[in-house]
Amino acid sequence: MSNTLWVEKYRPTNLDTYIGNEHLKSKVSVYLESGDLPHLLLYGKAGTGKTTLAKLLVNNIECDYIYINASDENNVDTVRTKVKSFASTIGFKDLKVIILDECDYITPNAQAALRNLMETFSKHCRFILTCNYVERIIDPIQSRCQSFQIIPPSRNDVAKHLHKILVQENVMDTPEDIKILVESGYPDIRRVINSAQRNVVNGKLKLDTTSIIQNDYKLKLLKILETKNKKDAFVEIRKLLANNQITDFADLFRLLYDEVDSYGKGHVAECILIIARYELSDSQVVDKEINAMAMIIELLGVIK
Repeated sequence: MSNTLWVEKYRPTNLDTYIGNEHLKSKVSVYLESGDLPHLLLYGKAGTGKTTLAKLLVNNIECDYIYINASDENNVDTVRTKVKSFASTIGFKDLKVIILDECDYITPNAQAALRNLMETFSKHCRFILTCNYVERIIDPIQSRCQSFQIIPPSRNDVAKHLHKILVQENVMDTPEDIKILVESGYPDIRRVINSAQRNVVNGKLKLDTTSIIQNDYKLKLLKILETKNKKDAFVEIRKLLANNQITDFADLFRLLYDEVDSYGKGHVAECILIIARYELSDSQVVDKEINAMAMIIELLGVIK
């Protein structure tokens, strides 16, 4: 069996194999047919197909392109040197495209420099920006882009996609295996596929189901919020955070905000205000775990 990562080996290369987001395909096909595109801002949850769509576009039109992961190269110098160098040199093709992946990591100063470069080289250069959190992108950049929200494919579509990969790799699976893998990683398709690849032994999926589900503290936390009564939820979440030795709660605040519709039905606005207040105090308190648990107590008081 090849050591190639399945997420790269089976990354969709055309619209026919790109799963989900049917509402975008007609618009994207227009770009492919014309051979040109506007500046694009693709935003949505991690692992849902933003980078795949960006690469699909540049590989199906006549262009020179460069890919930059902005989470690694996010300062002003990178924007001014790497981006400017590529945009200003003569290429083999008339159109140049710069993919800035995870551009919500770019500092505000670097974003301001990026905005200027987008204007300077707009005649022959296009930018495709991807991000998880569109609110972190400055307005002058957003106003210069056609923005598309990348919506996670359905669980059923992810399951079908994973099954096709396993068939191609001659790996035996069961519907239960597929269900566990999808539930443990959804909506992050990349995570689902990576988890499957890690658990292949001698041509078969060998899943430690308890480990897969319970090691994902975020998934378990949401399940507790949705299904347990107030007292049990408090005890189990406190134990969950302690057992997983969570010390940085930024992901927890973001998770609770992103998934508020699932656990906070009828109380969404109240929940968001609670999360915002405790996220603000997180940087000011001595014990961040106590602060996080105080937030959980308040959330439980609202939703239960």
